[in-house]
Amino acid sequence: MIAPLTKRRKDGTSYLRPDNIEALLPTLADLPRDVLLERARIRNRTNPDYVPSECLLHFIRASRRDNSDAWFDRLYKVLVERVLRAVPRAEAGGNTTSLVHESVRNAVFDRFVQMLAKDRRQPEEKLDFFEVRFDLAIKRLRLDAQERAWREDNRSDALDEGTGETEADAVAATTVDPFEANIFSNPLFRDRVYLAIDDLPPEQSRTMHLLLLGWPIHSNDPTAMTIAKALGCSDRSVRNHRKRALKTLAALFNPGDDQ
Repeated sequence: MIAPLTKRRKDGTSYLRPDNIEALLPTLADLPRDVLLERARIRNRTNPDYVPSECLLHFIRASRRDNSDAWFDRLYKVLVERVLRAVPRAEAGGNTTSLVHESVRNAVFDRFVQMLAKDRRQPEEKLDFFEVRFDLAIKRLRLDAQERAWREDNRSDALDEGTGETEADAVAATTVDPFEANIFSNPLFRDRVYLAIDDLPPEQSRTMHLLLLGWPIHSNDPTAMTIAKALGCSDRSVRNHRKRALKTLAALFNPGDDQ
């Protein structure tokens, strides 16, 4: 029998696996373990024998009831490979981008492994969402790790001018621009701005940290990474996040504040 998920939403309803996942689990459970493992190793999602990550995670978690470390280890190796393929790989050269990618990759891997280790001892409800929308759950871990990495890497950096639209353009109508060069160059004031950005809603905070990295909102080059692509939203949404964030920051840092 396939155990139901226990995590509940804010409205009190339980998390439910998608119908296709729920229907596939009993079929996979009836397979010999070696056959299931071979199917789990298939990478091509269009292959009819492909095992969705939601299902693979379920069987890893279920191995706790079997008290089978060997079975857990075999499935674990396959799932971890999938997680690592979903996060950016650090490139040779040791530049800022490669270091950020390495930091993100390590953070996502560590966080996921921590949850699995905890679930091995007792059910970790946070993993229930991974059985519902595995790719989205990993994406959220990646975005959170990116935000932390970018924030830590750029606390002492000035704005990178000349890439995409600038914050100055967006706050032209406000009374104070907290990113104005002779203000932002003050390290104490700059730290206050970063702390204020950290307190913004997640979408606004991520947008501002990417802007501080010098990322463009939009690019005519389809291969270029933009803020819209990184956040998985439209250019218009990014501009709205930026506008709201800058309005809040401008209100916080008015001429009467100590700098």
